[in-house]
Amino acid sequence: MRTVQKEEIQRVIVKREENSYKGDFGRLLLIGGTYPYGGAIIMAALAAVHSGAGLVTVATDPDNLTALHSHLPEAMGFDLADHELLCEQLQKAGVILVGPGLKEARESQAILHMIFEHVSSQQVLILDGGAISLFAASQFDLPEAQLVFTPHQKEWEKLSGLDLTSQTEDRSREAVQSFPKGTVIVEKGPHTRIWTSGQDEGYQLDVGGPYQATGGMGDTLAGMIAGFAGQFPQVSLYERVVVATYLHSAIAEDLSKEAYVVLPTTISQEIPKWMKKWSDNSNENVENETFS
Repeated sequence: MRTVQKEEIQRVIVKREENSYKGDFGRLLLIGGTYPYGGAIIMAALAAVHSGAGLVTVATDPDNLTALHSHLPEAMGFDLADHELLCEQLQKAGVILVGPGLKEARESQAILHMIFEHVSSQQVLILDGGAISLFAASQFDLPEAQLVFTPHQKEWEKLSGLDLTSQTEDRSREAVQSFPKGTVIVEKGPHTRIWTSGQDEGYQLDVGGPYQATGGMGDTLAGMIAGFAGQFPQVSLYERVVVATYLHSAIAEDLSKEAYVVLPTTISQEIPKWMKKWSDNSNENVENETFS
């Protein structure tokens, strides 16, 4: 498998054009945070905004809205139960992330079905957390969107049919090919692998470690992926997902030099600094700090 190289990162994270505005950097809709998992969608939103997303809207349990705006006034929010507004926002979004903190319940399954009915081939649809479990348990056909799945090992078992002991590189590679061509799958684990159907060779991270084993880490990664997916049109969606996933663990690894456990919200705070370093291709400190 391939490892991420600095030239690949620099192809993705580029300087912004001087005459650009927020609409150029993605219109994101994040869906999740049903009781009692409100923190998950807030962490995803934090990561998305800190990754440079231009416009972020969150559909969640109304009890989360005060906390969301307190932590992140840059994001908009509304009640997930407002299906009319949800349909309106689904049509406006370029990137839809569904699943962080989404409880596996009948109401959530109905929302997932609504999303599948409304998304188009021009939109990116990222399924994380509860949305993966809901999809795996349903009879829904996948929509014709640009698909990204971010399963941890138990969720990958539900999607692929591979139990934990069977999730080898070769078996996972084979399972990925059953998804529609171009689907990106982030197979999270001790050595996270990133695949896309239609290509045999994937990426495996050579950064990250047990200091990331804490609640909200996957929610933050999903938010980063959404943020990157809404930007950087000069490269493929697969490349954007690969670099977002790499950067998430690279930041954590750097923070672990002075911390026993790395908190997801701390990673989010560091994202803009690291993206700035990588966008400045001539910065001599980039390689030293990231590939040490």
